[in-house]
This record gives sequence, structure tokens and C-alpha cells, in this order.
Amino acid sequence: MKRFLALLMAVMMMTTVLAGCGGSDSAEEPAQEGTENSENAETPAAEGEATGTGTELKFSTGGDQGTYYGFGSVLAQAITSSGTGTVVTAVTSNGSQDNIEQMDMNTRQLGFVQSDVMSYAYDGTNLFEGMPVTGFSTVAALYMEQVQIVTCNPDIKTVADLKGKTVSIGAAGSGVFYNAVDILSAYGLDYETDINAQYQDFGNSADALQDGKIDAAFVVAGAPTVAITTLATSKDTYLVSLDDEHIATLQETSPYYSKNVIPEGTYEGVPETTTVAVSAVIIARDDVDENDVYNIVSAIFENKDSLAHDKAKELDLDFAASVTNVPYHPGAAKYFAEKGYDVPTK
Repeated sequence: MKRFLALLMAVMMMTTVLAGCGGSDSAEEPAQEGTENSENAETPAAEGEATGTGTELKFSTGGDQGTYYGFGSVLAQAITSSGTGTVVTAVTSNGSQDNIEQMDMNTRQLGFVQSDVMSYAYDGTNLFEGMPVTGFSTVAALYMEQVQIVTCNPDIKTVADLKGKTVSIGAAGSGVFYNAVDILSAYGLDYETDINAQYQDFGNSADALQDGKIDAAFVVAGAPTVAITTLATSKDTYLVSLDDEHIATLQETSPYYSKNVIPEGTYEGVPETTTVAVSAVIIARDDVDENDVYNIVSAIFENKDSLAHDKAKELDLDFAASVTNVPYHPGAAKYFAEKGYDVPTK
């Protein structure tokens, strides 16, 4: 009997202790999915954010020594780490035309493009003559891309001096080719007969200049460009200026070019240089989720002051929302509307 009473007392004491630890007279219910008590619940999106799909979006940029890839990699990291569930990976490519073609095949979902090449594709002209590509939309214009004519020959002072020279006019599939053709034409030069044309990307062009295999190269990218910066640290490097008369001639037939000045000191030992520029624009396939595109634009412009790239200093909402020739993606339009901008959509 004593043993029975002792056992009974022990059970009663244990019951009292367990009730006290529970903090409630009723049994605790399992946490519901999506509540604060669920260990596996996702962190709710902050105000002004949309929940991304979590699907990897491949961002087609450019050569690994160009601004597209350098800045694109920084943007992809910022977007992916923003906590919205939108995942972006930057990949190298042959440039604007290649980016649009890859997106048309759905091997890439996002791309950097020059504004002129974007128009060619959408309208079915020049690079895309008779073969328009319209299944993409504008995400945002980010910065100006300068046409940089690079040489290590101090005797090449104007575009006219390129006659008879070996000149790289851009990789196959890039928009640089048409920029080179436009500028050469403005100076009365034919790329097929007046120069020895080479088709090289930025990195190969810089290597060829370094080795004396070419006399000059067209590089269309936001300055400073890695390939030129590297070249200028090891060899005397020059940029060829354009004069106002020939810029006006160029703009008569190609109004998407704007006059631009590359400041002195952008590259080591290179003085101020007058040239022309086009816009660098991010585009997305039309079928990319609206929330993902919204998160992409938001991550870029809400974090522009912390992006570790020189081009981040040029980010501007007025400029970003200024594209008129290709409609904006609904996700981008939603973000810009919140900021007071009415952009065209399909």
C-alpha cells in the first residue's frame, strides 16, 4: 500500500509540472502553414515587394571583359539576394543580337541590349531584316553605352585615318558591327573595301591591340570598360574623337545616337574624348512572371546606392522609364507606376 501511495503521489506531481510548462490549460495546436509558428514558413515579402517564382532566370549579358557581364553579374547577385524569391544568373554571350536570339529560343529569359539593336529586332530591320522578334518587353534603361574607337597608334587621330588599317568591328552577333558601319559610313568609309575588317569581341580586340595585330577596334560599352582599362595600364592607349560635323551626319540617318563625352582620366593617360552613345537596356521575355520582373526593377533601383559597380552611379528613374520604341513588361510598368511614371505597355 505504501508503494502504491508513493507511486500515486509521483504521478500527480508530474502532471502538475507538465501543466505549468505548457502555459495553458488546453493542448497546443500544430502550427499552420504560413503562420509565424511554422518553422518552414517563408518570410513574408516586405511591403512593395512581390513573391518571386523561385525559377532561375538566365540573364544574357556580353563578353566576360565587357560592361554588360561585369554590371550584369552585380545586378544578378543583388536581385537574387534581395529575399523576394526571384533568382537571376548572369551568363556570358556574344552581345545584343545574340541575347535577343537566345531569348527568342527561350534559352535565356533576360538580356542586356543596345537600344538600337532592340529597335532593329522589334521592327525587323538591319540585323533582323525581315525577321522581327517581338516576344520581349522593356524592363529598364540603365545607362549610356559609348562608341569607343580604341587604338595604340598615335597617328590615328580621326575616323578617316582608319582607311587602309586593320580594324576590329565587333564580334559576330553583336550590335557593335552596325555601330561601326554607321560611323565609318558617316566618314565616307566602306567597311568591306576601305578597311581590313576583323570580327572580335572586346577581350580579343584588346589582346590584338596589345600584340600589334590590329590597328584599332570599335568597342561599344559603358566607359570605363574592363578590356580598355587593362590595355591602358600596359600600353599607350588612345581613343579616337568624333567631330560635330560628322556626328550631325550620323544622326541624320541614325537618330538613336546621342553625342557623348568620355571624361579625361576615365582611362589612364587618355584625354577627354567626344563620341556618340546608345542606351543599355534590360529586356525580358513576355512570359517571364510579372512578380519576378517587378522584383528585378525594384532590387536594382531600391539598392542602387549599394551596388558595387561604376555604372550604378548612372541609374536614374527618369532615364529608366524613358524607352518609347519597345513597350514595357507589366511587372516593370507596375514598379514605375508606383514611382509616378506612366510607361507604354503592350
